Amino acid sequence: MLQDKDRIFTNLYGQDDWRLEGARRRGVWSEIKSQVELGRDKIIELVKDSDLRGRGGAGFPTGLKWSFMPKHSGDRPAYLVVNADESEPGTCKDREILRNDPHRLLEGCLVAGFAMGANACYIYIRGEFFNEASNVQVAIDEAYDAGLLGKNACGTGYDYDVYLHRGAGAYICGEETALLESLEGKKGQPRLKPPFPAMVGLYGCPTTINNVETIAVVPEIIRRGVPWWSALGRPKNTGTKIFSISGHVNKPCNVEEEMGIPLKELIDKHAGGVRGGWDNLLAVIPGGSSVPCLPKRVCDSVLMDFDSLREVKSGLGTAAVIVMDKSTDIVAAIQRLAHFYMHESCGQCTPCREGTGWMWRVLTRMIEGRADVEEIDTLLDVTYQVEGHTICALGDAAAWPVQGLIRHFRPELEHRIVEYKKTAQAAE
Repeated sequence: MLQDKDRIFTNLYGQDDWRLEGARRRGVWSEIKSQVELGRDKIIELVKDSDLRGRGGAGFPTGLKWSFMPKHSGDRPAYLVVNADESEPGTCKDREILRNDPHRLLEGCLVAGFAMGANACYIYIRGEFFNEASNVQVAIDEAYDAGLLGKNACGTGYDYDVYLHRGAGAYICGEETALLESLEGKKGQPRLKPPFPAMVGLYGCPTTINNVETIAVVPEIIRRGVPWWSALGRPKNTGTKIFSISGHVNKPCNVEEEMGIPLKELIDKHAGGVRGGWDNLLAVIPGGSSVPCLPKRVCDSVLMDFDSLREVKSGLGTAAVIVMDKSTDIVAAIQRLAHFYMHESCGQCTPCREGTGWMWRVLTRMIEGRADVEEIDTLLDVTYQVEGHTICALGDAAAWPVQGLIRHFRPELEHRIVEYKKTAQAAE
């Protein structure tokens, strides 16, 4: 269990002042000039050594991603874009950072932007986050007034600007290239890759897109040292993570914890346990709505980190833990998620445009059992035709929950089909 002294987000619950004065009391903006003076290469090397992995869902090594930015981009400016679109069902971690600790994000924007040679940073925030956007804009204004951003930021001799851009609430704009399209004023649709954003990103310039939590932890890693961060968690799954725990628990919450904490311990210690006790657990979606669910027998011992969850054919994703007890209609729950992905598909790729609607319609029938047993395998086959065959990962996100349902709850599907046919025959 993470000790209080190791917490980074010390104002996660908004109990302290979120503005500049309160942030400085918590150590935010301290030693930033000396961090910038380390130089671009040294900062990237430290982030690589820390094994920090992206907190937005994919878990890609952050330092490696930063190193893709060109050392010299000629006449073109370079950009850092912070993805604050947080639209994954079950996920509400970045919201708390934006609302209660915006200066921690801004100092991260400066350090990360400098490391990549960026001239400016755009924070793309979800349209529904009105209060969060207001707080971030206040923090930006305070940072400019205090000389922390803008010309000669923090007295480093480096000019750095930060802009806030509000989206309009489209889930697809959480995908990094769709976000760039939206930021440029176009329809939010993913771009084909290559070229990758590090070479041709925002306005055709070198760009790196990172999640809020990823950027916010970087200055603290450098302040406290890579050995401190690496001592938390497990190899290649280091540091702390904000977990969003919702669903059938006694105390839904956001909590910063150590990577690799057992799922059972996380739920019992921080969320007051499963409603009705651990034995009443049916399944858990461990990383936001896009990852496959896990049944109780797996949840008993699984660890909450990228590699452990991949080994049980799920994923850490955004670390949004959705708990479902035995009162849940698991088929209806996955059907509900299928409807979300059908609704949020941008329609650009045929497998996603057609497949998400088809999967939802089949699952809608399967809630009642109005299907044939053979259709379960057909449904599974379609998920594999969607997965990996689209420009962005929304197709994967739509397919994985259905795969998890069939992998772990096939007997439930078969039972409903058999019972429906028995009822229909008796009615004849």
